[in-house]
Amino acid sequence: MKRPILALLMIILLSLGCTDRDDELDTIQIRVKNNNDFVYQRVTVGGAENVYENIGPGDYSEYLIYDQAYRYASINIEGNGQTYTLQPIDFVGETPLGIGFYTYELTANESGTVDLDFIIE
Repeated sequence: MKRPILALLMIILLSLGCTDRDDELDTIQIRVKNNNDFVYQRVTVGGAENVYENIGPGDYSEYLIYDQAYRYASINIEGNGQTYTLQPIDFVGETPLGIGFYTYELTANESGTVDLDFIIE
């Protein structure tokens, strides 16, 4: 009698412990990775409502929730005593991102521009 109860208990515990972070995901979530060797003091993505702060070299920010986003965006990085900018021309032909987790890997260049590598998590 003890074995069936123990087996049932194990199945219940295993099923509860196997939830994934995106099992109940219903938003677009984007984080930023700093690919430079200096701190990004402030990163603005798309507009003033999407601001990441104090991202160390090689580090990731927390995820922020977006209502709508694309594979690339307007980005301003403040760091190393400079402002670096990525300014897309337009989003014509681009498809908005679906619900999920994404990363913008950013590299600020000496010319003041930003390279963006888009990663689907």
